[in-house]
Amino acid sequence: MLGLRRSTRRFATLTACGALVAAAASTALGSPAAAAPEGTAATPLRVLFDNSKAETAGNADWIIGTGQPDPLTQDPTPSVETDWTGALSAWGVALQRTGRYALKTVPSGGTITYGTTSATDLQNFDTFVLPEPNVRLGAAEKTAIMRFVQNGGGLFLISDHSGADRDNDGWDAVEVINDLMADNGVDDTDPFGFSVDTGTVQTDDPRAVADTTDPVLNGSFGKVTGSIIRSGTTVTLKPADNPAAKGLVYRTGSSGTTGAFFATSTFGSGRVAVWGDSSPIDDGTGQSGNTLYDGWNDPAGSNAALALNATDWLSKATSGGSGGGTCTAGQLLANPGFESGTTAWSASSGVITNDTGRPARTGSYKAWLSGYGSAHTDTLSQTVTIPAGCTTAALSFWTRIDTAETTTTTAYDTLRVQVLNSGGTVLSTLATYSNLNASGSYVQRSFDLSAYAGQTVTLKLTGTEGATLQTSFVIDDTSLTVG
Repeated sequence: MLGLRRSTRRFATLTACGALVAAAASTALGSPAAAAPEGTAATPLRVLFDNSKAETAGNADWIIGTGQPDPLTQDPTPSVETDWTGALSAWGVALQRTGRYALKTVPSGGTITYGTTSATDLQNFDTFVLPEPNVRLGAAEKTAIMRFVQNGGGLFLISDHSGADRDNDGWDAVEVINDLMADNGVDDTDPFGFSVDTGTVQTDDPRAVADTTDPVLNGSFGKVTGSIIRSGTTVTLKPADNPAAKGLVYRTGSSGTTGAFFATSTFGSGRVAVWGDSSPIDDGTGQSGNTLYDGWNDPAGSNAALALNATDWLSKATSGGSGGGTCTAGQLLANPGFESGTTAWSASSGVITNDTGRPARTGSYKAWLSGYGSAHTDTLSQTVTIPAGCTTAALSFWTRIDTAETTTTTAYDTLRVQVLNSGGTVLSTLATYSNLNASGSYVQRSFDLSAYAGQTVTLKLTGTEGATLQTSFVIDDTSLTVG
């Protein structure tokens, strides 16, 4: 039927639907290494601490040891926090003594990277700790961090109060962290579902929420009852932007979306934690000349347990958290063969049709984009949540493309297949087909969407036709199978 003009379309656009599932993701093949069960011989969980963003400026000493990048060069068998020198040495030594962790530091003057040959490249680690950064991250560094998390890494963000600009460069930790989430080249639409509050909370003893199942609050390092603020700040949760955002510890009198002092979230296949003050991780010991405070052992909070449990969770030594990390194998798309008309799909008028001008692959209905022989654009989309915890997510559909175009070199009419986030930003263009891909029968197309586990995304197809000569893009029997 080459050259046949489309008949009048009969179905109106509907708004897509999709369930929101807040979850934490498992690691996929090629992402940071998954944790082995405790007590088994396996590759250690790898944690990278940053010291490239003025973490030791002024009175700060946010390092696990002066041996950098490898703290073992200072003491290969630390048993107490003073065996390594730094205000975070208690944190580092506690992890090292488990026998399950391997630790490194991005040294002063270093750069945060992802996908390079550097020994401290993020692709070599499971978790990245950014402890009160005081220098704005470079554009490539922000992209590197976001790609790391998106592909399964854990990110631990630690802020401080506004104005704690220890190196006097015009940037404090609040601004650096918020800038990472607002301008990163991967997802600038509040990707983690929270923002760090501008301001200062002088003193408070925030309490943990009542949750007996969350692995950060109930991990192997102890139960968390609360924390401390000694000149710090809080975060505001924005679940409409990312439903995985979850407050675990709240400032006195606060709850819900405001006043969260410790929160977790997910992005892509990875996990995120944010803490509003550096005082809880300060162990009171460090390099000479610094005025430090022992918040790590402060009895007003469970700070050591909170830091260590969160590291376990971020590194995927524990499952669950932020709403769960399960994955029920199955097919996620609603009305996958279009036999229920426009149900669950958003489409241009007449795209989903039983018009006999083009045959369905199975049943009677299909999606027919373009085919007018005149300038025209059609869209077809459905919003779906890929549960965090799923390590596979395979998108599949069948296409039948026919055209009246005679060229063998020019793509006059196109069909784009894209993945968009909840804000409408294109995350990926999976493929572009055209009149050059015409075939006499249906062809199956398949794509790996496992990188979007833990996210609510929109799958969108856009057919764009030139001024003359029709090309019809017919879609049928879609599926998004997870496991």
